[in-house]
Amino acid sequence: MNHVLNVGVIGCGNISTSYLDLAPQFNGFMFTACADLNAQMAQEKAAKYGLKAMSVDALLADKEVDVIVNLTIPDAHADITLKALTAGKHVYSEKPLCLTLSDGFKMKALSEAKGLRVGSAPDTFLGGAHQLARHLVDADRVGRIVSGTCHVMSPGMEMWHPNPDFFFKTGGGPILDLGPYYLANLIQLLGPVKSVTARTATPSPYRTITSQPRYGDKIAVETPTTLHAILEFEQGALITLGASWDVQAHRHAPMELYGTKGSLYLPDPNFFGGKLTLTEGAYEVRLEEEWPHPFGIPNQIHGDQAFANYRTAGLADMIRAIQQKEDHMCSLDRALHGVDIMTGILASGETGQTVIMTTSCERPRALTPAAANELLVNPK
Repeated sequence: MNHVLNVGVIGCGNISTSYLDLAPQFNGFMFTACADLNAQMAQEKAAKYGLKAMSVDALLADKEVDVIVNLTIPDAHADITLKALTAGKHVYSEKPLCLTLSDGFKMKALSEAKGLRVGSAPDTFLGGAHQLARHLVDADRVGRIVSGTCHVMSPGMEMWHPNPDFFFKTGGGPILDLGPYYLANLIQLLGPVKSVTARTATPSPYRTITSQPRYGDKIAVETPTTLHAILEFEQGALITLGASWDVQAHRHAPMELYGTKGSLYLPDPNFFGGKLTLTEGAYEVRLEEEWPHPFGIPNQIHGDQAFANYRTAGLADMIRAIQQKEDHMCSLDRALHGVDIMTGILASGETGQTVIMTTSCERPRALTPAAANELLVNPK
């Protein structure tokens, strides 16, 4: 039987609640400690989830902690991950992995030198709907994918997040905040990107917070909030990606892929489940095969809507990969390639020039229903 690894979380903000709530459904690890620059937040999380509240330095030095989950703000991701690796810990980071390729290369070199793993969200591409899409692509149901569209657009984050400032600072914006979900899913379906061409804009120089407790506060915008990009994949497909926090309403689907035999209409890759539609030629077809993927089964209810949420699946897979000496799906190479794409989009928007990627990666392996069930305490 594999040893259960102890996990410490650094960063006790909103997202930590999802990790700590959902972790008990997975095998192989348990959260034991937490830290935050705000000691009170760490103490509150510790009291709620039965953890040890520690300082960041103390947590990094704790020999009983095997893995650090890095849930700090994006601008701190690289610093905390590099410190954790230096301390001899495996790391699983929230997205984006880092904000510059140079930091990512430092992580890669240090992790390889020390024999440690680095993983990174998002793990939503492991969801049942997106793994069904992977199954259909691999089975040649839509033929060779030649083009597609992705859209993630809304009025912004300032109307619901209690402290939305970082979304509009360098390292924020819709492409670095929400782009990782779309890019991770595209990479698992199509493979790596060859080049990007983009245009970007900042329609408003400031944002007014309409959420509590800071209603009425203004935030200076320091990063583009509307971006339109064309991604050229190594396999030849051209995918249009639109990301904006300047859109009041729209009717674009989250993701559509167009193949030589048909099309796939995918649900929002920000989520694990949802409806997937397949066409053969121009005609929608019924998906006759049963797809009992556990990460597509609704397990949470918000309001009157049930949905699937299996956050920490990527961490569970990395833990299993450490124990089994296998590759993990939410890998550093995949996340670093995502950073290359996103920073390339921003650079292309500034210069007006096409940017060639300097990294590549392998497609993550598919996560079958049986393999997903192996990660769960109670298989479905």
